[in-house]
Amino acid sequence: MTTESKLRLGDLHSHLIPGVDDGARTLEEALRAVEAMVKVGIGTIVTTPHVRASVFHDPERGERRISEVESAYRGLAVAVAERFPHVRLGRGFEVMLDVPDPDLRDPRVRLASTDFVLVEWPRLRIPRGTNAVLARIRADGFTPIVAHPERYHGLDAELRIAQSWRQTGALLQVNHGSLVGRYGTEARVRALRLLQMGVIHYLSSDHHPRPDHGLDIEAVRTLFQEAGAEESFQCLTEVNPSRLVQGEDPLPVPVFTPRRGFLGRLGNFLGGGGN
Repeated sequence: MTTESKLRLGDLHSHLIPGVDDGARTLEEALRAVEAMVKVGIGTIVTTPHVRASVFHDPERGERRISEVESAYRGLAVAVAERFPHVRLGRGFEVMLDVPDPDLRDPRVRLASTDFVLVEWPRLRIPRGTNAVLARIRADGFTPIVAHPERYHGLDAELRIAQSWRQTGALLQVNHGSLVGRYGTEARVRALRLLQMGVIHYLSSDHHPRPDHGLDIEAVRTLFQEAGAEESFQCLTEVNPSRLVQGEDPLPVPVFTPRRGFLGRLGNFLGGGGN
């Protein structure tokens, strides 16, 4: 099997561009992170440094931020092409929606210059009017992907808010680490429930290269295998990321329906036990 054929997985949320946010600090640190991703089969990477949506309300500030990121990204892209020629590397932003009317017209703000844009709410808290903001983005011709919905404070127990985001036309991306407890039990519970509800479209690492933040994709693969949900895993980590970088909408993900006894083995933390 060739190296290229082994790199089937895609990752649409990470912080690898050196020196531009709280992710990689140096080029070598970024390259070590890419190497780690390659070792677990990730061959398509769209890395997403942080930016506040309000920055783009001032064209000069917006251009400065984009230029800063582009300059650092070019150095990373050259190095990745030399060391990892089979890796497909792209860029976007993780846009913090600190204003209700984000200007996302510049393709450099969006994921791999497609119409998809990764967004998050400030301070991991859900403000009022989120549906209207997402609907406005859709009306502008773009598709928002809400990053890590399972991690936000203020989600209702039934996760109706997340379902309503989906109804506006937004897509949802869960972090690998949430499924294996990296962010605590509550985020893990929510992530699994969202999968069972069939409203998640992508799994990604949200990787920040540092000693306390490793990659969790192999543990997540094992979880899906033990649940008998390999088809869901493939859609979330291979098919839909591949479609996104080609500008295509995600395919419906097979509903995560664990085989009998699986949830009980996870410690009965979903509230209903195994089934």
